[in-house]
Amino acid sequence: TSVEQLMERAGAALAEAVYRFAGPMPALVLCGPGNNGGDGYVAARHLAERGVAVRLAATAEPKSDPGKWARSQWTGDFATLSDSTASAPIVIDCLFGTGLKYGLEDPVSEQLSRLCEQAVINIACDLPSGVESDSGAELSPVPAFDMTVTFGALKLAHLLHPAMHKCGRVVLGDIGIAAETRWHEIAPPELPPLDPGGHKYDRGLVHALAGKMPGAIALAATAAARAGAGYVRVSTSRDIDGLPAAIAQTDTAPVNDDRIGCLLVGPGMGDIPQVLTLALTSNAPKVIDADGITHLGEPERLMGQDAIITPHGGEFRRLFGDIGGTKPERALEAAKRSGAVVVFKGPDTIVASPDGRLGCRQPAPAWLASAGSGDVLAGIIAALRARGLPAFDAACAGVWLQARAAEIAGPQMIADDLAEAVGEAIAALG
Repeated sequence: TSVEQLMERAGAALAEAVYRFAGPMPALVLCGPGNNGGDGYVAARHLAERGVAVRLAATAEPKSDPGKWARSQWTGDFATLSDSTASAPIVIDCLFGTGLKYGLEDPVSEQLSRLCEQAVINIACDLPSGVESDSGAELSPVPAFDMTVTFGALKLAHLLHPAMHKCGRVVLGDIGIAAETRWHEIAPPELPPLDPGGHKYDRGLVHALAGKMPGAIALAATAAARAGAGYVRVSTSRDIDGLPAAIAQTDTAPVNDDRIGCLLVGPGMGDIPQVLTLALTSNAPKVIDADGITHLGEPERLMGQDAIITPHGGEFRRLFGDIGGTKPERALEAAKRSGAVVVFKGPDTIVASPDGRLGCRQPAPAWLASAGSGDVLAGIIAALRARGLPAFDAACAGVWLQARAAEIAGPQMIADDLAEAVGEAIAALG
């Protein structure tokens, strides 16, 4: 397939998405000198054929042969991008897409920001101009877009902070190529069906180890129960107030009980490293969170532990040091060093497996940045692991369910509300 054919398909897909999203409002297409600009020339032609009033402004004439071909097909209004360029109800950014390594020149960046600010709807082709496609970094100021239309496959920047919050709705256009990547967008999970003849241990026993702060382990245990674990028990030397009656509290249950489907340690543990040491003597799969991660000291302690760890940025640095590269690259290196599945939390949560698989979450509600949300996530993942999902799948499913529960709980939620909403999030899966 020639580049010109792919460009024609991409431009047609862009025009189709713009028309469906915004209707026949007048549009201004901004074209750069590369193939992203070529997509813009094609899109402008297709929109004009639909009766849309289209103007086109370019930073320069195309440099590539496919771009020159696309330019030759455009016979409508054309001008050089400048201070005199007037905006339009729809602004379509086709200046620079995938592969950008340097920020936009200041005059171009300023014009893009001005025109987008004056528009009603802003749409980006492939990526908003100024975004680095592998890291999601903003190489120069990036306006907020209502929609981004990309082709073949999503790019990591569509799911990485801060670019993900500038893309708006992301639409994938089919241009006739099958893209294969090591990573995937985390999708609604397929949970294991319940056995009509099963008992509570068949659905999974989560054994949680308490520490200094009982509230955190109570949140995690409650989330595990709501996420479908057949039996949740908390190992504690003192009663924890507020736990649902269905969750057992004990100070005698061993950590090497063969019935344990997943052991949970870290939430509320505090400065009691002996709790972590005890957890690491267990043969059961593990979810290690919060203080449990802090007290690991060396990632090599996780080798052979069948563990999932859930660090935020600070915990990640304390355990793994300053690993270079993009967030996905850092997560994969951490998984390789530790032998554990790593849930690298943040506005762009990443799940990395030692075998090289990578899961990227869609933008989640900003109100997840709330005390106790991580404890709830650890509990959900522990329940899914106990129910029999492989470690990577359980981690991805937990990340998705936490975000969906946050949507259900709403922006005024606290972590207790998040844990309560987990059951509704699972029920909605059908």
